[in-house]
Amino acid sequence: MTYNREYTPEFITELKPNEIFVFGSNIHGMHGGGAAAIAFRKFGAEWGVGEGLTGQCYALPTMEGGVDYIAEKVENFMACAKEHPELKFYVTKIACGIAGFSIEEIGPLFADAIPMENVILPREFVEELGC
Repeated sequence: MTYNREYTPEFITELKPNEIFVFGSNIHGMHGGGAAAIAFRKFGAEWGVGEGLTGQCYALPTMEGGVDYIAEKVENFMACAKEHPELKFYVTKIACGIAGFSIEEIGPLFADAIPMENVILPREFVEELGC
């Protein structure tokens, strides 16, 4: 399967009305650093919402567990993206910053996103998937 669309920009500074900023969060929704702070300050992520659609964002918990935990949360995200084909989801390099995971650990969790036209991935995740 080939990924044949744009990649998530390194820095997202604005979104169109149908675009969603997907960021790594903690389950308590305390958006104090990294992409979570940008989501809170710029794109309306609500304090206290640690998973799911919030403002013009999707909070994807990454701080509470290992790769298996994150994989479960990515599955929840993918279900949401499938339910909302009218939205375009820009996935940031979730869990690869403050949470401390590597591209090699997290990129493969997004394999099912390759055929989903409304899920935009970071170049590094796509390269890790070999697409």
